[in-house]
Amino acid sequence: MKPFQKTQVIAVFGAVCTLGFLSLKLFSPQFIEERVESVLLDYRFQVRNLIKPPIAPENIMIVEIDEKSLERYGRWPWSRVLQARLIDAIMKGKPAVLGVDIFYPEHESRKADAALSKVLQKSKGKIVLAAGFDTSAEAPGEQPPDFLLDNAILNVKDQSRLKKAVSVTKRKISIPALSSQAVLGHVYSPSDLDGKLRWEPLYVKYGDDIYPSFALMMAALAQKKGLDGITVFAGRGVKLNETFIPVDDSGRMRIDYFGPERMFRYVSAADVLNKTFKVSGFSGRIVFLGTSAISTFDFAVTPFSARMPGVEKNATAAADILGHRFITSLPLSIDLLVILAAGTLLSFLLPKIRAIAGISLSFALIVAFAALNQYLFTYRGLYANFLYPFSTMALISVFAVAYKYLTEERRARELKTMFSHYVSPKIVEQLIAHPEMAKLGGLRREVTVLFSDVRGFTTFSERREPEEVVSHLNEYLQEMTDIIFKWDGTLDKFVGDEIMAFWGAPLDQPNHAELAVKCALNMSDRLDQLQKKWRDEGKEPLDNGIGLNTGSVLIGNIGSADKKMDYTIIGDHVNLGARVETLTRKYDSRVLLTEFTMEKIKHLIEEGTLYRVDMKEIDTVKVKGKDIPVRIFGIATKQEEKI
Repeated sequence: MKPFQKTQVIAVFGAVCTLGFLSLKLFSPQFIEERVESVLLDYRFQVRNLIKPPIAPENIMIVEIDEKSLERYGRWPWSRVLQARLIDAIMKGKPAVLGVDIFYPEHESRKADAALSKVLQKSKGKIVLAAGFDTSAEAPGEQPPDFLLDNAILNVKDQSRLKKAVSVTKRKISIPALSSQAVLGHVYSPSDLDGKLRWEPLYVKYGDDIYPSFALMMAALAQKKGLDGITVFAGRGVKLNETFIPVDDSGRMRIDYFGPERMFRYVSAADVLNKTFKVSGFSGRIVFLGTSAISTFDFAVTPFSARMPGVEKNATAAADILGHRFITSLPLSIDLLVILAAGTLLSFLLPKIRAIAGISLSFALIVAFAALNQYLFTYRGLYANFLYPFSTMALISVFAVAYKYLTEERRARELKTMFSHYVSPKIVEQLIAHPEMAKLGGLRREVTVLFSDVRGFTTFSERREPEEVVSHLNEYLQEMTDIIFKWDGTLDKFVGDEIMAFWGAPLDQPNHAELAVKCALNMSDRLDQLQKKWRDEGKEPLDNGIGLNTGSVLIGNIGSADKKMDYTIIGDHVNLGARVETLTRKYDSRVLLTEFTMEKIKHLIEEGTLYRVDMKEIDTVKVKGKDIPVRIFGIATKQEEKI
């Protein structure tokens, strides 16, 4: 396949892939966001905590109704009289605010309800009571009670964007006698599709009103403001006094967990009730009261834990607000730009470089992206989508590398099949490594051609059995071919006992004339050795003549496309080389070369670097079809010289 076609295929795939992931990011399917991207974000939390582990604030405490408390005071739910004692004991410690993460949806008894109501009333404005909401198929059909309306947020901006807010249609709040004596905050926190709680809806819409979350109200009371300090900018954020809390279109804040469960200081309710714990330890602190015993079933699955008490989830959300620990999502345009830039860059560059370089580039780009993504999350609290840019880069890279590997491997097999009989293994490996250097189409190039023929071979073959002739000739041709390959020549063909080879193609060899002359000298020396060997074996020695010429030729695959093709050279300079070889008999010289080859190696002879050869002009000959005669030179080597 042509490089342009290969570039087109990879570029088209890259463009389709990039557009596909751009579309996915634009629409952000819930299944992908909550089952794949969210899991990748969980890993960023884990890495963040290895690099820069956060520390939970000391001013937030959790009073837990744990196993120890149930063993001491009986199974859950406790009587509201006992719970009133517990809440009263905590409030005697003068906490800044107490959050009771417990529902009281039904009446217990007049005495019990009154006892708890009295305690709540005594600390009214300093206790936040959990309010439950849920969704159902029907819209709310009854007017919310006054005590609930008193807890609605009044300062709402951009109300047109509230249609995307988390909507609830069913309330599950505590009985009026209790709800009316405390500030209410909703604890409606639907999990993602994989069951993990990653978001805190800072407000929910119920009917025509919106209500703050339990954690938001805890933070508001901790700052001594309450509802008056909360302003909702629908779909953008919530302002608590001077703190702006970023939210998504639905009004959700991403919870920045400190780690697994029990990151805050826990105090057993039993220790508070039996006065083992001094309630003065609550002074000025933000205290959450909730259950942690297994039998209470109030647990949340988080990025760090499979069993975090729900009360700690609420404490974490409040700590994030008060500590300005916000995970801010980068604008959609940034995510789209990263996908587009990464896809375009790889689609443009990968077709132009080799597979190994492509792997290195892709790996470096992906690692750099992952490192930057993690850095922004860990040190700047910025969330950037990981899945779509990573998938864009990975998919384009894998396709480009695999496609190039398969096509280049096929190309390498073709090159190896084509050239393994022509050139040395070293040249074949270079061609495979740089296939662009093997231009198989017709082109003109300056080369040096060598022709070698056995003298008197016809007479020799007529006096011997065919088997002996073939064996003798094969030994000679094998030795000569090995020498041609040794000097990086291209073996063009055998024509009977004649050898044709050339230098300067398929790889560019600037010193092609030097290589060809050295090969001819090596062939001559090796033939002297073979002649001695054959005489010792009682065989008639063979002799040869070698002709060399340098010039511009036409080179390429020539033949029948569907039958047989040869990589060969043609032209006047090829014919001249063949003519010079025939003159070796006339002038009784084993190696002859033309003035064109001589011109290329003259400086080597003058420098004495060409094995101290003696060069002499033999004659000037006129070649068929040419008007200008060509000078012919003979080479005489010194016997002691070795190649």
